[in-house]
Amino acid sequence: MTEHSTVTPETATPVISPDTQTVTEVEHYTDSLFRFRVTRPASMRFRSGEFVMLGLMGDAHPETGKQKPLLRAYSIASPAWDDTLQFYSIKVDNGPLTSKLQHIKVGDQVILKPKSVGTLVHDALTPANRIWFFSTGTGIAPFASLLREPETYERFDEVVLTHSCRDLADLKFGQELIKEARNDILIGVAAQHKLRYYPTTTREISPKMGRITTLLEDGSLFSDLGIAGFNATSDRAMVCGSMGLNSDMKRILENFGLREGANSDPGDYVIEKAFVG
Repeated sequence: MTEHSTVTPETATPVISPDTQTVTEVEHYTDSLFRFRVTRPASMRFRSGEFVMLGLMGDAHPETGKQKPLLRAYSIASPAWDDTLQFYSIKVDNGPLTSKLQHIKVGDQVILKPKSVGTLVHDALTPANRIWFFSTGTGIAPFASLLREPETYERFDEVVLTHSCRDLADLKFGQELIKEARNDILIGVAAQHKLRYYPTTTREISPKMGRITTLLEDGSLFSDLGIAGFNATSDRAMVCGSMGLNSDMKRILENFGLREGANSDPGDYVIEKAFVG
């Protein structure tokens, strides 16, 4: 069941320090997934696809009473032009941070370090005709930013988002993202013509099942979309998911002739490694 609450900037609790922001919106999708929005520091600048360090204060030390911040890397799931910052998170009951973060409410405050970094940015890729966004689970978050970024549609003639999850309910965030992009005032027309969506499940029965790596290697992905295959001249890719996905995708993409890129040396594909290991 989806729970949804919101607050306007006028009713939000004022921030109390440069590294503290106020929660303005929370939506729970499943027992293990939710998204939330927070206020954006006025001076913060970032590139769509980057991540920041975000978290909460930990429990007080039983002897000293001191608290330390619990922080982890979170991709910003909203574009660089948005007035607020959106995040998409898992819930882990025994997780040091997510066990607490999953209970945040509108008006609560979180710690956000405004310095953003990341590999899943347009600057790390060379020009081409088609861009692939390969994601599993909450790895879709940086692509939620890039899919609403006008530069994505200016750079590429075709944009393909693949999102693989265990169950159908886990795909809802991505389904909403695609709908919002195609109806967006800023990029809606371009998204309607250029954006393609390829969701799969790996456990629950759905119209398309299977791991994206398997569907790539056996050619099902290409035949389903009516695409001949990868071409190092025309295709670029970004990958965000588990360590296993990253390793498999690196091998697959390089077998297709693509070269890994970086901010300092743009290439044919990039992988975000900040969330694994």
